Amino acid sequence: MKMIFYKEWIKTHWYLLSALVVSLGFAGYCLLRINRVVVLKGAEHVWETMLSRDAVFVDLLEYIPLLLGILMALVQFVPEMHHKCLKLTLHLPFPQLRMVSLMLLYGVVLLAACFAMNYLLMYLYLQTVMPHELYNRILLTALPWYVAGIAAYTLVSWICLEPTWKRRVLYLAVSGLALRVFFLAPAPEAYHTFSLWLLLYALLAISLSWLSVARFKEGKQD
Repeated sequence: MKMIFYKEWIKTHWYLLSALVVSLGFAGYCLLRINRVVVLKGAEHVWETMLSRDAVFVDLLEYIPLLLGILMALVQFVPEMHHKCLKLTLHLPFPQLRMVSLMLLYGVVLLAACFAMNYLLMYLYLQTVMPHELYNRILLTALPWYVAGIAAYTLVSWICLEPTWKRRVLYLAVSGLALRVFFLAPAPEAYHTFSLWLLLYALLAISLSWLSVARFKEGKQD
């Protein structure tokens, strides 16, 4: 298990560092915009704008986790398939489905850690300028965006591990429709009551990659 994680770390550590810097940079920029309004017009103006206009001030982050999740899957699995490394990996003396699950778990955990750092940064600042109800409104509005990042990672991994292009195109269409669900309702806290269900579905999508790996083991190809 340690060697599997180490192998994945070698492939992805520079990307993960870049993803952390970029995501924190966007989150920090959103917070600087809020701070600018607080300095110029006072915190009360921020509260009034949030309540009267349904503003959350972090809209710039909406698609960043989605993009990071997609790129994480590409960085992790495209070289694996392009250089035929997956075939060698599956011949190691280790249960194959468990191995693939650990590779995907690695990606999910590292992405979740990156997203948690974003949340921590926003929480530490927002609690200093607004009451609990308002900063919770911002954090809960952003939550499905970060869950979408996890879902994008698991779904794109499913596509990357598929050995045939016809199925990849089909899976891409299915994944696009599934990810669209995370962005249907623009209202603040629109997903509050079922964000945990969305997270569960995103994690269960890991099992889809087992189908692609099973087809790869059977020798399916274009």
